[in-house]
Amino acid sequence: MPALYLSHGAPPLADDPVWPGELAAWAADLPRPKAILVVSAHWEEAPLALGATRTVPLVYDFWGFPEHYYQVRYGAPGAPALAESVRKLLRAPGTPVQDVPDRGLDHGAYVPLVEMYPGADIPVLQVSMPTLDPARLMEIGRRLAPLRDEGVLIVGSGFFTHNLAALRQGGIPSWSAEFDDWGRRALEGGDVDGLLDFAHKSPAGRLAHPRTEHFAPLFVTMGAADAAGELDLRRSVIDGFWMGLAKRSVQFG
Repeated sequence: MPALYLSHGAPPLADDPVWPGELAAWAADLPRPKAILVVSAHWEEAPLALGATRTVPLVYDFWGFPEHYYQVRYGAPGAPALAESVRKLLRAPGTPVQDVPDRGLDHGAYVPLVEMYPGADIPVLQVSMPTLDPARLMEIGRRLAPLRDEGVLIVGSGFFTHNLAALRQGGIPSWSAEFDDWGRRALEGGDVDGLLDFAHKSPAGRLAHPRTEHFAPLFVTMGAADAAGELDLRRSVIDGFWMGLAKRSVQFG
């Protein structure tokens, strides 16, 4: 399976005239996964945690939205076999893995999956980010890479730029456009060192990501690609901007 980094938007993504179709077309172009492993910007927990391995209610981790966004359901099957594989791949001395059996999918997971796999018939497992350190996240991705050979779609779900000041400014802020252009060129040029040190190497990095949790899932995806020697097999599948934020989404392999 390929490995993906996608910009997941927010609950109103479902009402956008373009973006849902882009996500649906992307999924239709992929081999059908046997299971999906999601690392979302919206779950930071250490030690690394495995979410529910059975169908439990979604996590509506947003506030102040119209009521119908809280009525969305996505009853994908749990993935206990995938959870066990993840435990085996990640557990090592000094690297504990914990279970959080009642933790449902948050909006970083289910919002894009509703558009990509609306049938909710593919088992999904969400795991937490135990750190925001790019190198450590990339190593986690490397260790998860064998899952790709078992038909598992590894998805890092974030946002290519994420500063909610853009929502108040209107238009496309210069810092969002500059970072998106830099990130595109860094990915196309295979500048792994630059990406790992994006906070210092990129233009407007501190404005594009005042906190780095929405860029961080990219490094899990990159690690899963690097372990298979596929960092150079990447392409931007979705680009452009949504409410001033770059929605660039990338496929490796």
